[in-house]
Amino acid sequence: MDTRQKRTRNRIAVALVLFFIIELLPIDSWFASPTSVYVEFALFLVPYLIAGYDVLGRAVHGILHGQVLDENFLMAIATIGAFALVFFPNSSPHMAEGAAVMLFYQVGELFQSYAVGKSRKSIAAMMDIAPDYANITRDGELVQVDPDDVAVGSQIVVKPGERIPIDGVIVEGSSQLDTAALTGESVPRVVEAGAEVASGCVNLTGVLTIRTTKPFGESTVSRILELVENASEKKARTENFITRFARYYTPIVVGAACAIAILPPLFAGLSWASWIERGLIFLVVSCPCALVISVPLSFFGGIGGASRVGVLVKGGNYLETLAQVDTVVFDKTGTLTNGTFNVVAVHAESGIDPDLVLSFAAHAEAYSDHPIALSIKAAYAGPIDEEHIKDVREQSGHGVKAQVNEHTVLVGNDKLMEECDVSWHPCDLTGTILHVSLDGDYIGHIVIADVVKEDAARAIEALHESGVKKTVMLTGDRAEVAEAVSTRLGIDEYHAQLLPQQKVEVVEQLIDDEQKRAHEHGQSEAKRRKVAFVGDGINDAPVLTRADVGIAMGAMGSDAAIEAADIVLMDDKPSRIATAVHIARKTMRIVWQNIIFALGVKFAVLILAVFGLANMWMAVFADVGVACIAIVNAMRSMRVPKE
Repeated sequence: MDTRQKRTRNRIAVALVLFFIIELLPIDSWFASPTSVYVEFALFLVPYLIAGYDVLGRAVHGILHGQVLDENFLMAIATIGAFALVFFPNSSPHMAEGAAVMLFYQVGELFQSYAVGKSRKSIAAMMDIAPDYANITRDGELVQVDPDDVAVGSQIVVKPGERIPIDGVIVEGSSQLDTAALTGESVPRVVEAGAEVASGCVNLTGVLTIRTTKPFGESTVSRILELVENASEKKARTENFITRFARYYTPIVVGAACAIAILPPLFAGLSWASWIERGLIFLVVSCPCALVISVPLSFFGGIGGASRVGVLVKGGNYLETLAQVDTVVFDKTGTLTNGTFNVVAVHAESGIDPDLVLSFAAHAEAYSDHPIALSIKAAYAGPIDEEHIKDVREQSGHGVKAQVNEHTVLVGNDKLMEECDVSWHPCDLTGTILHVSLDGDYIGHIVIADVVKEDAARAIEALHESGVKKTVMLTGDRAEVAEAVSTRLGIDEYHAQLLPQQKVEVVEQLIDDEQKRAHEHGQSEAKRRKVAFVGDGINDAPVLTRADVGIAMGAMGSDAAIEAADIVLMDDKPSRIATAVHIARKTMRIVWQNIIFALGVKFAVLILAVFGLANMWMAVFADVGVACIAIVNAMRSMRVPKE
């Protein structure tokens, strides 16, 4: 709690103590009527002004600047009116109720301030990732400089306990990195020379020398901070509706309250005191602060809670859309799979050592940077002697031909084998098959596959459990590979051998299907079920943009992900998608609970007020009590358990 909140809390506490002391005083036995009423008026005015002088000040400021009909004005006119009833001899005194309205309104405001502050702490943890300095070496000494002043390609030094200020590649040292602020992941990540690191991570153990790959303004930390700062500006449709609702609702109820207070006495000769009291009760009840405060707070809390587990939501509108998602479309590579190829099997012909097959393949691929070639070289444990490799020729889409130790080696697909008249046979395993021949003789094949992520199957299961009706996988890979992955993960539908533009077309077709279904059921575009696309954010920008809600995962260091997606998952776990959907749906449940509860209680008491069946204490509950309950309920949206 900051200093300003503490001052407000102390001021309200003093006012509450005075209020209850005055309430307990036997004023009627000390003073005769009407003197007792005027003494009570003076005494209750003290806690009223202590608690509400700022509200009265804001109301006056609003009147002077043309912003009359806000909650400060409603509170001011209702409470002043309650005190003013003392001037109507036939009226019951309402000074206590007037002071109570102001006091408990301020208590509600304090609740709101605390709730917003608590949610901001979740986001503040994200904001704390901003580094204050970068260490560079000058004249043999480490010097702290502004991260903005570090040029791309410079070498910076990050000591244990310091945050990495700029994205880069480790050139010297090894350590463990705490990535919790970015990913929500509690387990440290082990890094060494050659590893890419993102700004905002905390170096835990060893000294690291890092070559920067981006200017500070384009680093991960800067992009995230910009995203978080702008999140509150993008309001959800429900949030905008409440704002518009309050804008029209407030002048209507003020007019209605005036009509209730003035018209019956004026035209029917009824008691002024009685009908002014009814009008004031109507005015207090009608204050929309429960909705105006709790609905934005629910979205703000949902965004803050999500950030604690590494789910960055760009605005309440995206959280609302995600809650309506019925179909989730996945890109395969990098999303459901690791995106890195691994050798999963080496099948040698009879009498041939599998290590020999892998050795010749690794030598033939020695000069290639293709992911498949890299996976073969990574799987081969022995050294590669480049002096024994000659005449390397890559044939695009087919494979490679090379002279290794005076032997002619072919490594590639079935097309390369057929082109060179080498007999080969297929493999039953699913994956990319690389055939290997030695001097024209087939010696075996190597199976390479993109490994499915550990929690991918659980992610699909969790999405189905949360109410997602359909999961779809899109891939440029072969149909048999797509079928194997989708069957293993329990995905409902897959589309294989797609170009990037074809992925967009599939997503557009799914959206069209939902629009047609909504039209058949008489639903508006806003109410129809939505389609989400999940990709790695690098090659999938067009699809991320086209979907109702785009989700980029594994986005540490990926500018494309942060730019194109509506929601950014900061680690590579598919299970975070189900977490994001759960947060969105929980937030929307809380929003509608508050809307229905607040309006239901208010309308009930408003009707009672019109017929003279509600007193000022009921009005206090219908306004301030409902607001406090709604605020406490809204605070639940920020509670997201860390895994």
